[in-house]
Amino acid sequence: MQSFANLAEFTAHAGQPLGETSYISITQEMVNQFAEATGDHQWIHTDPDRAARESPYQTAIAHGFLTLSLAPRLLAEIYSVDSVKMAINYGANKIRFTNAVPVGSQLRMKAWLHHVEPQPANDPDHPGSRAIIECVFEVDGETKPSCVAELIVLLFE
Repeated sequence: MQSFANLAEFTAHAGQPLGETSYISITQEMVNQFAEATGDHQWIHTDPDRAARESPYQTAIAHGFLTLSLAPRLLAEIYSVDSVKMAINYGANKIRFTNAVPVGSQLRMKAWLHHVEPQPANDPDHPGSRAIIECVFEVDGETKPSCVAELIVLLFE
């Protein structure tokens, strides 16, 4: 994990890699819980037997948004900014789900700090700084990433 003392130190790291996580297991239980929480019960995610028979992946796969939703957990494994009291997911400039994440696979994330900018003055409800972080999710053994996202995180000192 990379640890930065404050936003100035974090900002100076712009354009560089932040690091990568260890692998986590994507389980059917995790997929089912996500389906329950979101109401997305599409069989390709929740019915492993049918997915084995009818899906081009020959197994159940994780929801793309499940993969993306792991970003905060995984970013917390990659970096910290000691002076930041609160971080808020503000949005994304780009998200692409470029490859499936099969149930039972191992997933990790790599991250790069694109840049940090002050929050615009015309948004007084969200003072602080915006960090633009590129996140690439990879399944162990696959050359093509499963998700590429440019995320915006608001950081407050």
